[in-house]
Amino acid sequence: MLTIGGLLFVFACVFGSYIVSGGSMEPLIEAIPFELWTIGGAAAGTFVMSNSMHDVKHTLAGFGKIMKGAVYKKPDYVDLLSLLYYFVRLASTKGSMALEPHIEKPTESVAFQKFSKILKNHHASDIVCDYLRMVGMNADDPNQIEDVMARELKKTLTEELHGAHALQTMADGLPALGIVAAVLGVIKTMSHINEPPAVLGAMIGGALVGTFLGILLAYGMAAPFATRLKGVVEEEAKYFEVIRAVLVAHLHGNAPQVSIETGRKMVPNQHMPSFQELEAAVQNLQIA
Repeated sequence: MLTIGGLLFVFACVFGSYIVSGGSMEPLIEAIPFELWTIGGAAAGTFVMSNSMHDVKHTLAGFGKIMKGAVYKKPDYVDLLSLLYYFVRLASTKGSMALEPHIEKPTESVAFQKFSKILKNHHASDIVCDYLRMVGMNADDPNQIEDVMARELKKTLTEELHGAHALQTMADGLPALGIVAAVLGVIKTMSHINEPPAVLGAMIGGALVGTFLGILLAYGMAAPFATRLKGVVEEEAKYFEVIRAVLVAHLHGNAPQVSIETGRKMVPNQHMPSFQELEAAVQNLQIA
């Protein structure tokens, strides 16, 4: 909602000041559909040309993130830390082999069933299971595990950021496409040079709408959308950094409470539970 509100405020300021200062909306209303056809169509074409179909779909799906924001809130981080606490405590008290029933068939795990939202998040549940499985395979070098996880998370983040980069590239090109539309308008005007000044003035005004629209779409929509998407993706990536922090701390031989506290420190500040909140959650954790 904040993104939509900001966009409406941009339009209100741009067009409101134009109208209040004495500008007429008639030339804009007449020219915008054709200029938008030229600029928007060219932008869509270049976007498709420069991306694979997977990346096109991924970028379009990113508009959901732009509007809704990051999906992980404080309760999600509390649940994740509680689940990880259960696993590292189980491994500390009963050994890594005690984790096998949970990581081999997570859908049948009472721990995962307790946190069904994490179970439905296949990326998160797969990461937890994969690296706990590596621990059970005697790959217990914390530096090695941390390096492998860091590279995987970096790869995933890079792929998730592609949509933001694609939108930013479009934003960089929109002003130039606006100039293209304006030049076409000037060419049309010059072909009617024998018309009265009033007609030529209207045609030149219509041509300038192309430049105006290209700049507005670039810096008033596409660039802010790209920045917003980048911020959301980077915030959501912290969710998986929490997993890495907890497992690596556990492999370094820390107590379960210390491992979980290490993970809590990786939570974005606006969603970070307090020490007391997390302690209460893990103390009240009831898993058969």
